[in-house]
Amino acid sequence: MLALLIAKESGMIGQNDAGTPSRGEQIEAAEREAARRRLLAQAEADRIPVEETTRAVPDRRRHG
Repeated sequence: MLALLIAKESGMIGQNDAGTPSRGEQIEAAEREAARRRLLAQAEADRIPVEETTRAVPDRRRHG
């Protein structure tokens, strides 16, 4: 795995002669984008509208 990472970072694999991403990289990028969209959708579904939350109001009275 480390050798694969080193080879990829050094430019030995991952791009064709034209400098465009390989098919595997394109698939990985699409999977990352799909995962990002799923996370954003889940976060939006879990979000609590600010109108439904209570806010702590500081006690401005002097004590003592």
